[in-house]
Amino acid sequence: MARIIAVANQKGGVGKTTTSVNLAASLAATKRKVLLIDLDPQGNATMGSGVDKYEAENTAYELLVEEKPFDDVVVRNTVGKYDLVAGNGDVTAAEIKLMEFFAREIRLRNALSAIRDQYDYIFIDCPPSLNMLTVNAMSAADSVLVPMQCEYYALEGITALMDTISKLAAMVNPGLAIEGILRTMYDPRNRLANDVSDQLKQHFGDKVYRTVIPRNIRLAEAPSFGAPAMYYDKGSAGAKAYLALAGEMIRRSEQHNKKITQA
Repeated sequence: MARIIAVANQKGGVGKTTTSVNLAASLAATKRKVLLIDLDPQGNATMGSGVDKYEAENTAYELLVEEKPFDDVVVRNTVGKYDLVAGNGDVTAAEIKLMEFFAREIRLRNALSAIRDQYDYIFIDCPPSLNMLTVNAMSAADSVLVPMQCEYYALEGITALMDTISKLAAMVNPGLAIEGILRTMYDPRNRLANDVSDQLKQHFGDKVYRTVIPRNIRLAEAPSFGAPAMYYDKGSAGAKAYLALAGEMIRRSEQHNKKITQA
């Protein structure tokens, strides 16, 4: 059964979509079955997966609002070798329409319940705000992966995000946990970045991934070619970093499952 992971941070420009696309592709390269759901109306994860958001016939809107069958909505085997539920401007309308429904905060959870056993990992790329789409993502998720830059304002932002996660866990999803904190656009030559990184490790301990994602031009260029970095330039530092992150995530999952089995 799939582990459902919301990729979220209320601060924009921290690498949520880059992480969603490249981690999905990296895990798919290890023969894991992966689904990526683009809940951001900007549709960047869709374009970065090689799917034209302007030509997508069905999107997360149809999944959440019209409750179309999953097989009618999903795009199979994208450039990154993972499945995709596309997102575009229609998803903005979904947020508005959801307000009309009873139990609107669990529409995505209900939609995924029937298909989660088809995948090993399901990633949800969240918009950079706390709205009904993000609430749906966190209601459906087992955990939240938090990409963040190592800068001063990011520390304030992550404090607010942790508070949000705690409240949502109390209200709609008691099992919601932190999957991990990922340091993105990291420059080890920057003293502030190192200081913030140290503070994160002191406060969150092993929740901070050992893998860091460096500033890398190939990661920035890849979306314009409609492909994850590993299919644009597999030898780039960014592509290698996300492959390393996939490996770290798999090891963590295996260790977690082993502990459960022993218990």
